[in-house]
Amino acid sequence: MYVFFRADVCYNKNAEREKEKNPERQILKKDGTTMNINIIGKQVTIRDDMKALAEKKLAKFDRYFPEGADAVVTVRREEKDQLRVETTISVGGTLFRAEESSSEFKNALTRCVELIEGQIRKNKTRLEKRMKTSFAAAEAAMAVDSAPVPEEGEFEIRKKTFLMKPMTPEEAILQMNLLGHTFYVFEDAENGEMCVVYKRNAGSYGLIVPDKQKA
Repeated sequence: MYVFFRADVCYNKNAEREKEKNPERQILKKDGTTMNINIIGKQVTIRDDMKALAEKKLAKFDRYFPEGADAVVTVRREEKDQLRVETTISVGGTLFRAEESSSEFKNALTRCVELIEGQIRKNKTRLEKRMKTSFAAAEAAMAVDSAPVPEEGEFEIRKKTFLMKPMTPEEAILQMNLLGHTFYVFEDAENGEMCVVYKRNAGSYGLIVPDKQKA
């Protein structure tokens, strides 16, 4: 498991000195594959115990992704001494994400890991087909200490069509709010790309822009 940590907002001189002395920590798994973990602190100093905890908690996913994966853990300071932890795991173009808030980093991270694992187990069959792998070994390992998670049945899909009009992200957000939706698909007037604006849990807005670069 290859682990790289950085703090984007809160600068820590001691951390910088430590990074210069030992910029990389690498823990190889038995089969030689690696998992990349990037932990980012925003208005939060990332301590060594937080690094070690992230490494330990995310190691659970080695069971599901023996070929390696990329993980990003973002820690933000919120009001009332709350920490918001956003955890994203990327495996072969498939993304898993969870976001939780707590006064303790450990509690928020633990809940994120539980949510992502629930997503995997709930969609096990579909993911195995998409990723051309098997979660049998992971399921066997989890059977001793967790309850079974029923898989989701057939997806109920409702089709909707609408007139696509070029607009700016600000105009798309306005239209989204007028419709009372939590997301809105639109054609960016500047570059012609199909984009999505959405409401974030924290109350702000997000913009999804397609990345056409080849992996």
